[in-house]
Amino acid sequence: MTDLRIAPLGAQDIDPLTDLLIETVAAGGSVSFLHPLPPPEARAFWQGSLDAAARGGRVVYGAWDGDQLVSTVTLLLDCPPNQPHRAEIAKMMTRVACRGRGIATTLLRVAEAEAIRRGRTLLVLDTSVDGGANRLYEGAGYTLVGEIPDYALTPDGRLNGTLIYYKRLG
Repeated sequence: MTDLRIAPLGAQDIDPLTDLLIETVAAGGSVSFLHPLPPPEARAFWQGSLDAAARGGRVVYGAWDGDQLVSTVTLLLDCPPNQPHRAEIAKMMTRVACRGRGIATTLLRVAEAEAIRRGRTLLVLDTSVDGGANRLYEGAGYTLVGEIPDYALTPDGRLNGTLIYYKRLG
């Protein structure tokens, strides 16, 4: 890494986000899509996500190494009225060549700080049993609640479980 910069992402970042999502799915990342992920489908996902961010329902953060988007995380804020204290971590993705460098941990901490700034005291997330980021989340202080078997399909179409985590903030 030469020049790591963390920033909220917006409509101008849709192309790098699209590329990162396609790469993540192709590498086996279980982030709601099947492989091969057509670029228009990836772009439509990010367009919807960035539109929700513009309305205040989420914040999408990116980590840039120079001019390349290398990692992203989304903080989902749009919770039901009886859950104003809660937010969710979603779409944590890091380019394969950039994993193991602490970038995702840095992004996670930025999302946690934003949650605290917005008065959120509880974060939840889920990650794939096979190939998920459970070590990242456990190392960052998240508590495993349990496993749901056969929760979703992997990008190559196999059933896979999910692990559910939470973390109290503040």
